[in-house]
Amino acid sequence: MSALERCGYHLSCWLSTPRAWHRVDGPGGREALACLRVGDVLLVEGSSRLSTVIKYLTQSCWSHAALFVGPDAAQRAGGPPGSAFIEADLVDGVRLVGPGEFADYPLRVCRPVGLTDDAIERLVTHLLRRVGHRYDLRNILDLARYLLPLPPVPARFRRDMLSLGSGDPTRAICSTLIAEAFQAIRYPILPILEPGPQGAGAESTVYRRRHPTLFTPRDFDLSPYFQIVKPTLTTGFDPCRLKWQTPAEDAISG
Repeated sequence: MSALERCGYHLSCWLSTPRAWHRVDGPGGREALACLRVGDVLLVEGSSRLSTVIKYLTQSCWSHAALFVGPDAAQRAGGPPGSAFIEADLVDGVRLVGPGEFADYPLRVCRPVGLTDDAIERLVTHLLRRVGHRYDLRNILDLARYLLPLPPVPARFRRDMLSLGSGDPTRAICSTLIAEAFQAIRYPILPILEPGPQGAGAESTVYRRRHPTLFTPRDFDLSPYFQIVKPTLTTGFDPCRLKWQTPAEDAISG
């Protein structure tokens, strides 16, 4: 490893290190992990310095995305024991990880709708072929952009700033990796809609793909083509069974 690569590696580690004070108590993340299906996109509210910058630039609480490929596919692809997700990590590149990577963070499950088993298999296969791809850590200038927690970047340029290493064919960025896979099987995220031939009617609208480096984690949340799965509501939530404090108890606890 060259001196420049070592410098980039250490800078990446510093940017990616989670900060314990941001972690949340309670089972929220674990509940989300329990309801996943293969093909689901998992959004994560990270706590690292890099996550802080991504949340600021995208004006969203979601800083990371991973895709649930399932334990069987992960094991066949040579993933470590317990792995079931594919993600792009700044330091380690595209890798397979287990649910423990996300259990302690706020999570959101975004589920594609209407995909056949064959389409989901093609989606997973597309991603698994990229395991081991890495970001070029010699590109110190790309990494240095993330040293400021709130970069003084005009709003119209913020999304462009997230194209970390976009010229590198490995593209080891989480939302880029997943967006590229969905667009490869022609599943929409936030496509550009263009009118079809004049007089052909609304049904002739043409969907045009966006460049994968333009996607951010929050785009899966905003997309009208992904169902937001709330674990509490999928298990037969009944508000009538909740036990609330009485006004007197509220006064005491307050």
